[in-house]
Amino acid sequence: MSATPHTSRRGLLAALGVSALVPVAGLGGASARAATGAEPAAEPLAAGSLAGPRSSVSLPALDASYFSRLTLGDPLTVAVLDGTPARTEVLSGGRRVALLTHGARTVALPGPERTFTEDKKPFVDTFQRTLPDTSLPAADRAYWGTSPGGGSWSTLGPAADDYSVVPGAGLIRLSTDYASRHASLRDDAVTDVDVRAVAHFDKVPAGEACSYALSFGYQDTHNSYRARLSFLTSGAVQLRVEKEVGDVVTQLTTALTLDSAVPAGTDWTIRVRREGTRIRVKAWRATAAEPSTWTVDVTDATFGAGRVGLRALANDGCANLPVTLAVSRFQVSAATWQARPSVTHDTWVRVLDEPFDGTWTADLERTVRVWAGSTAPDVLAYAAMFLAGAPTVTAGAGPTAGKQVLGEAGYGYLDPHGYRYEGADFHEYMGIGWTFPDGAYTGPSSKQIGNLDCSGYARMVYGHHLGVPLAAGADTSGTRLPRKSRDMAEHAPGVRIDRTDGTTPPAATLLQPGDLVLFNADSGDDTVTVTVDHVGIYLGEDAAGKRRFLSSRKTGNGPTLGDLGGASLLDGTGVYARSLHTVHRV
Repeated sequence: MSATPHTSRRGLLAALGVSALVPVAGLGGASARAATGAEPAAEPLAAGSLAGPRSSVSLPALDASYFSRLTLGDPLTVAVLDGTPARTEVLSGGRRVALLTHGARTVALPGPERTFTEDKKPFVDTFQRTLPDTSLPAADRAYWGTSPGGGSWSTLGPAADDYSVVPGAGLIRLSTDYASRHASLRDDAVTDVDVRAVAHFDKVPAGEACSYALSFGYQDTHNSYRARLSFLTSGAVQLRVEKEVGDVVTQLTTALTLDSAVPAGTDWTIRVRREGTRIRVKAWRATAAEPSTWTVDVTDATFGAGRVGLRALANDGCANLPVTLAVSRFQVSAATWQARPSVTHDTWVRVLDEPFDGTWTADLERTVRVWAGSTAPDVLAYAAMFLAGAPTVTAGAGPTAGKQVLGEAGYGYLDPHGYRYEGADFHEYMGIGWTFPDGAYTGPSSKQIGNLDCSGYARMVYGHHLGVPLAAGADTSGTRLPRKSRDMAEHAPGVRIDRTDGTTPPAATLLQPGDLVLFNADSGDDTVTVTVDHVGIYLGEDAAGKRRFLSSRKTGNGPTLGDLGGASLLDGTGVYARSLHTVHRV
């Protein structure tokens, strides 16, 4: 089931509730951002193994026997469990049918087993930034910066200042012959990929050729695949597809001359589509139409997962150095990770109208009976509707009528140096201003439409969609969800589940899906009094038995359960496992 643009929120979510597979496919929020001129959208793909949904929530087929098992008998019984905070277990025939936490509104219930998955997000880098940022210390300068949705660029070569960015082009300066320059994206887990680059040299080389290549399956500077264009001294352009293993280069096909008498400054596009062991390549003048067929179609199984990126080289004897390669576009139209993050469990997370005060009532029993086995969207379903490829959903009525309320979200717009601004709250995603219960008003931001920062994401899910009261900024009442993660850690409505002792992360033994997980991840905006700077929503244990969470991240450009820019795990030695500070149940 996939939604067409401008599907109503009510209609889509009704379908989501009964679907066996909810793919989050299409451009979603990315198309909304493209409409503002902020970032280009990736081009759609033809059908194929790379054209599947970027993320999905799947359920097994539901039949009468399933719902029969969830039909609750009389009476329901309750028991208060040991531990802090206090929790009340609701039982039917000795089987748990709900778990309520005293002081919290969230309720955990068993339901149909679901699997949450995500794959690599398509993106386009058109280098609309200026780098290096000379206002920073030399050690902190990012010479190609961060690629939208693709992670940070790593640049390797004889000198750091061989790499720079001017608005519209990533530059690689070949100042010495026979020394390769490599620019790769720090995502080592890419397997199948459809990737292209557009670039040109500023000179026709003299003496010996220059070349630029699209790298894939890249392990390091000595081991990779590449599709390489050689620009000869005659002006001819040749295509080579090769692999380098331990510095030994093997041609996967014979060199093919594509053009002759090509002047300096002529943009050429290289496109690679790798699926399994099959590698297809084409290259053409960027001003011409893309060829309808692949120029090279070969198979090779040497490298599995690796990075994608670029390589530039001046052959030994190139006589008119320096020569500069200007890359105007780097695009990943689709890609798969070697192991997609995947979380499967049967816990559904619902939200009460008021915090549970520990008293079991007839009204609560009626609510639990309605929720038993329900597939209506819950906290986790809403959270998944902002992942990569989520379909755009617009509200049909009320103050947000006609506004996007669900769909793939970015993190924030880019500053002149290509860094993402924080500050995208739930209402800015929708492109509207908002008046809060205390009368405070926050205006819209045309640059943040379709974006959610980490706390904005939590507020969109719990506040806008599930009715938890929201504060305009900091709020110490404990009844409204504050704007910033640092304030959520202290004053979010609900109850604290666990907190660091100041030296080690909390064990969080009572952690359950839907809990807010808050981190001191040292994002760079800390002061002496700030300890928490990031927030996510705990999703559950992944296929490896590790505790995985959802959060909106700068590196991944939006909500993710993946590991780009740091594993989204509470276990192990990663940045988030080390920096977990507080667990809170709303």
